[in-house]
Amino acid sequence: MTITIAGDALIGYLMASVRIVAWLAVVPPFSGRAVPTMAKVGIALGLAFAVGPSVSTEGVATGAPALIMTVLTQVLIGLGMGFVTYLFFTAVAMAGSLVDLFGGFTLAQGFDPLAMNMNTVFGTFHQMLATMLLFASGGHLLVIGGLLRTFHFLPVGSNPDVDGATEVFVTAFGMFFTVAVQIALPLIAVLFITDLGLALLTKVAPQLNAINVMFPVKIGLTLLLLGLSLPALPTAMERLVDLANEAMAALAGGG
Repeated sequence: MTITIAGDALIGYLMASVRIVAWLAVVPPFSGRAVPTMAKVGIALGLAFAVGPSVSTEGVATGAPALIMTVLTQVLIGLGMGFVTYLFFTAVAMAGSLVDLFGGFTLAQGFDPLAMNMNTVFGTFHQMLATMLLFASGGHLLVIGGLLRTFHFLPVGSNPDVDGATEVFVTAFGMFFTVAVQIALPLIAVLFITDLGLALLTKVAPQLNAINVMFPVKIGLTLLLLGLSLPALPTAMERLVDLANEAMAALAGGG
């Protein structure tokens, strides 16, 4: 039995796999060391099967040097799209780290099972909660669908607009810090006012020894405010998924 595979279809499938693998290598939670490398490759090959028939190989040269350059281009495209997606998905974890900083929890380190390293307590908690919300809401399917749509806006044989990519990266960085601060700002403001009030109390009535109650008050207040802020996280994750899809479309020239 002889199996014949069209060369153009095979090249399109392989190039799509390269871009998807590069994207998975950067985007959490797929990029974590807890996800085996073979699992990432298997996911990439499966997604490439889904998008392979629609991948256009027009303009792709078949020579070895040209194919190598095309592979490198797909790797860079995948890494770029994965990086902007990574920025938006880690904004929630950044917000948790800000809460740790102003709440006095930075000295306590917790093990992050997704990244397989040590992280701050609420940074780890927010990262795991964001990952759970992402999968529970089906947001990961929307993001993966956004990645697959980039093959329509930016075919395998074309080169990305470098000038436009620079603007997208700058905007993504700005949105990363903006979203992280917006999520953590109410908690930070209340904790700052609490610190200021306890400091004034210490100056006005030193005999009360407010330093002894400062840490229990801040811990209890941080936990209370954190619980009150949790209902806002699903809306924030929905917005972050939309921003990630918009950023990938902009990088691909579709927005």
